[in-house]
Amino acid sequence: MKKKFLLLSLVMIAGFMTFGQKTILKGVNYLNYEKGKFVMNAAIIIQNGKITEIVKASKLKAGKNDKVLELNGQWVIPGMIDAHIHLFQSGGLYTRPDIIDLRKEVPYETERQRIKDNMEDMLRRYTINGITSVVDVGGPLYNFEFRDKYNKDNKTPTIYLTGPLVSTYQPAAFTDIDDAPIIKVATEEEARNLVKKQLPYKPDLIKIWYIDLKEQPAEETYNIIKATIDESHKNNLPVFVHATQLRVAKLAMKAGCDVLVHSVDDPIDDEFIEMAKKNNVTLCPTLIVSRRYYEVFSRTIQPTLHEFQTACPHTLGTLFDLEHLADTAISERYKKIGFKRLEKIKKGDIIRQENLKKLEEAGITIIAGTDAGNIGTLHSASFYEEILDMKKAGLSNLEILKSATTNAAKVVGKDKETGNIKTGYDADLVILANDPLENITALKNIKLVIKNGEIINIDSLIKETPLSLAQKQLNAYNAGNI
Repeated sequence: MKKKFLLLSLVMIAGFMTFGQKTILKGVNYLNYEKGKFVMNAAIIIQNGKITEIVKASKLKAGKNDKVLELNGQWVIPGMIDAHIHLFQSGGLYTRPDIIDLRKEVPYETERQRIKDNMEDMLRRYTINGITSVVDVGGPLYNFEFRDKYNKDNKTPTIYLTGPLVSTYQPAAFTDIDDAPIIKVATEEEARNLVKKQLPYKPDLIKIWYIDLKEQPAEETYNIIKATIDESHKNNLPVFVHATQLRVAKLAMKAGCDVLVHSVDDPIDDEFIEMAKKNNVTLCPTLIVSRRYYEVFSRTIQPTLHEFQTACPHTLGTLFDLEHLADTAISERYKKIGFKRLEKIKKGDIIRQENLKKLEEAGITIIAGTDAGNIGTLHSASFYEEILDMKKAGLSNLEILKSATTNAAKVVGKDKETGNIKTGYDADLVILANDPLENITALKNIKLVIKNGEIINIDSLIKETPLSLAQKQLNAYNAGNI
């Protein structure tokens, strides 16, 4: 018994020593938001998953047991946050039967099960791209199990999420399935009860799908929206609202929403800006998601090299399947729809970019989010394309980085813990080869990711298989870009 006790004690001591060991990033340039620039040649000291001290590299006094990484002028930013994703959607062609019904080709339950089976792979791809947190803004209750499981894993991003979208409209495709991602409420009481139903799962937010219909204008359901927000705020939960028309977005702000999860499709006016200021509303523009739908439908989508390299090969491959469907009637119909809508989308892109620039200049908090999981908007890989669209809108590199880190942390109430490089903050960091303030493309050249103080070798996160390699080759062939 004594020998066993002694052995157990030594194991415990060794564990405590590892847990308490300091990791030091020496000779780095780190992004300081208060100064609005990189602080050069510093040393960041990490212990027990937190940043414990930041000093000049020349003044560093490392202990003999400290793990020192000589990084020699590399650039450190906070781990990035995609503030708008949906884990219940894959980003592939079969993931939204309410938009394009291909359940004869691939049953929706088959699609859902595949997403569940590949959840770890999907999440690890975020880490590969320097995204250390994600905000899931609506989906089935089963997502809470994935959150609770993978938030213990440093190789996957921290997940913040809500349950089913509270909505005054439910697509027919979601009416007869178990654990629906969108649930219709017809009264204020039903709305409050749906919020209460989520409380045992400890959601990080509540999401409303505020849909404006000819037969049911947004004004008629305003009291339901207000009741949902009131019940959420009673339970200290921020409310994210999908409202894509100008007047509907104004109604959402009037009702007290915290975050508008899309840009509006109309040019914003002074009233919109004043309401956003007065109510301290944050906006997530999601610039690429609409365009990606219709690029897939029109068969004009051209995935980037970055997407070929880092997206799930199987999911990316489905984006070309309209070329090969047995049901040519539906594929041809959606091809025509795609081309027709793309012209409108291009005009809408200009409006959304102009709106974003006006809001940034007005001091409205902007957060970066992709709406990943929707058809054509691939998990993880699409984040970089969203960043580039924000750049086209006229945001500076510093503004973009803020939107993808500290601003995004704020909307889930974590801006005093993560999204910044300060003493006492989580050691969620991305180490880059080049300066992203000089060129935003530096975000693609990631050297290391640190999650909760653990150094992650991103090259080992995804294991290539013969099947995945073959799928990548097939994708390149189908894209005409072998």
